[in-house]
Amino acid sequence: MKIIDKAKVWLNPSYDAETREAVQQLIDSNPKELEDAFYKNLEFGTGGMRGIMGVGTNRLNKYTLGTATQGLANYLNEQFQGEEIKVAIAHDVRNNSRKFMQIVADVLSANNIHVYIFDGFRPTPELSFAVRHLGCNAGIVLTASHNPPAYNGYKVYWNDGAQVTPPHDEEIIRRVNQVKAEHIQFTAKPDLIHVLSNEIDQTFIEKCVQFGSRNDKKGYDDLKIVFTPIHGTAIASIPEALEEAGFKNVFLVEEQTKPSGEFPTVESPNPEEPAALKMAMELAELNQADIVIGTDPDADRLGVAVRNKKGEMVLLNGNQTNTVLTYFLLNELKEKGEINSKNFIGSTIVTSDIFIEMAEHFGVNCKTGLTGFKWIGKMIREADENEKFVCGGEESFGFMVDDFVRDKDSVTSTLLACHIAAKAKNEGSSFYEELLKIYQKLTCYQEALVSLVRPGKSGADEIKALMSDFRERTPETINGIKVVKLMDVQAGIVKNMLDDTAEKLTLPQSNVLIFYLEDGSKICVRPSGTEPKIKFYFSVKETLNSVEDYDETQAKLFQKLKGLEQSFK
Repeated sequence: MKIIDKAKVWLNPSYDAETREAVQQLIDSNPKELEDAFYKNLEFGTGGMRGIMGVGTNRLNKYTLGTATQGLANYLNEQFQGEEIKVAIAHDVRNNSRKFMQIVADVLSANNIHVYIFDGFRPTPELSFAVRHLGCNAGIVLTASHNPPAYNGYKVYWNDGAQVTPPHDEEIIRRVNQVKAEHIQFTAKPDLIHVLSNEIDQTFIEKCVQFGSRNDKKGYDDLKIVFTPIHGTAIASIPEALEEAGFKNVFLVEEQTKPSGEFPTVESPNPEEPAALKMAMELAELNQADIVIGTDPDADRLGVAVRNKKGEMVLLNGNQTNTVLTYFLLNELKEKGEINSKNFIGSTIVTSDIFIEMAEHFGVNCKTGLTGFKWIGKMIREADENEKFVCGGEESFGFMVDDFVRDKDSVTSTLLACHIAAKAKNEGSSFYEELLKIYQKLTCYQEALVSLVRPGKSGADEIKALMSDFRERTPETINGIKVVKLMDVQAGIVKNMLDDTAEKLTLPQSNVLIFYLEDGSKICVRPSGTEPKIKFYFSVKETLNSVEDYDETQAKLFQKLKGLEQSFK
């Protein structure tokens, strides 16, 4: 169907007057915006459905949300026939999130589904927890994570508290694609919509404290912590969790504690970006803090900054933070005599290979899935009764401890990071030095991420062409280093470039290419599932002979990364 014809469908009486007027205005005076709003339908990607708010099939609005929710309701009513179906819904601080949540709740209740909503914004990990705690069949959270203010999104969880994966996501999408505007039941049944009490908040925080802190609180009084929620939902849980865990010296970035969908003090509310933590770092210097924690708007991801050996505050990347957290948990199990080959950790194909090394070091299994925490949730769901999940993480600043939450969880992860920092400081070390000790025992890694933003239909076409070109003309060398292996996740093969043989992959298909180089370097290329970007993940490694050699070794690694990045430019 032509774009203009798709747009004209939105002029029929199934759409409200405000929507019809806005679409007509695009048709009359803004052809470029019209194309971007209608050239495709919003789809479930690695993080659900996420898009710019506005009218159109490629926008988040009453009708795209209504279509998705009606399709989900149809699927739930098929899957759980004869049962009292329950769905929990949460939302973040973004513009329209509360309004969107109410639309979703109305549609579900209109389809005879009991809906449990919070009285205000809540962290995404609390929604994951609530699904199982309340015995729900599914969960939904309205959030666009760290995207710019123009975005919002919709993530669906299954009854295990993890985001939907095959076959449920595919079946939901099939039902969604069958829904037309006139099929959406918008008229709510208020008696089926229940507002949750704060009892669930307290239970969630108690669980976070249980799994994130320890009974041995040596050093808790001395550790100085700076925390910022970057205008997001974590203000509702992390300060309270830190207090309940026993941390006394917590400094909040007051300007960023006010929830706001405009994120007024930052260009991007993304804790991966140093600029987002600038105010927190300044407060850390003012108070001589040991650790800075910043969380994204829906509080599932965290950025951690700590002092290096020169006393300077440095922002760790997600792999580095997760390395320290994972090593601590595995070593703790080892010291208790509870570690065995049935323990496993979860990782992803774009995350550092140090987690594979770490698993081998401790004699546990490292399961590797596609990008996105829903695949780590799937690992837990499909584990046999003798297997025990320890923790999971991915490079994009996400981590989860144990499995009481089955998604990224900045609340528990913050407590664990602060516990490790307090313990290290009490023993004359630091969080940073613990990372270097791990690098010395295993291998020293350094990573870099380069994202090319290509918005709109032309951008999507350009990204598609780039991926095709990499497949059709695979380079023999990158920066003068021989390519020894190519993993094509979409084709489902790993090709040995030296002898031209290939092995089949067991991973689901995904548009990802991974180049393995002769010196141990790795480059992953993939389009983003939630933003108009193509991402390049670079990873290099070297042996670290001693902690004292780290600066010199890191300089070599940065030089390697620079060469790899330039070769792709």
